[in-house]
Amino acid sequence: MAEILVVSGFISSNGVEPMAVAELSKDNFEQTIKDKDFVIVDFWAPWCAPCRSFAPVYDKVSEDHDDILFAKVNTEEEQEIAAHFRIRSIPTLMIFREQVIVFAQPGALPEAAFRQLLEQAKELDMAEVHRQVEAHGQATA
Repeated sequence: MAEILVVSGFISSNGVEPMAVAELSKDNFEQTIKDKDFVIVDFWAPWCAPCRSFAPVYDKVSEDHDDILFAKVNTEEEQEIAAHFRIRSIPTLMIFREQVIVFAQPGALPEAAFRQLLEQAKELDMAEVHRQVEAHGQATA
């Protein structure tokens, strides 16, 4: 079976060391969200200065959270994904917990605010979130 995630890495004197951030594409996005309970996605583009300035913060925070999959979507290369999620401004952060989007907002966050956001997302009562999603689905059906 093929590997689902393409993990970016860097070369060190010891060879290739995996980074905590995965690159998502239309080929692995859906399966990744299904397979992982907690995924945070940074929608970005190479030409975007705020995206480039946020990247070191994103990478640094990812190193402290083994329980969360940190991923990136290059909106230039993955326009289909960006269109599906109606990404209009970048960077945009999106947090998935158990296949539910619990946060989506454009803008680069300072490190402290980003860490606080992750703690709040961790503390969510996902049973209650799923009940609310189901109730909303029934109300709009």
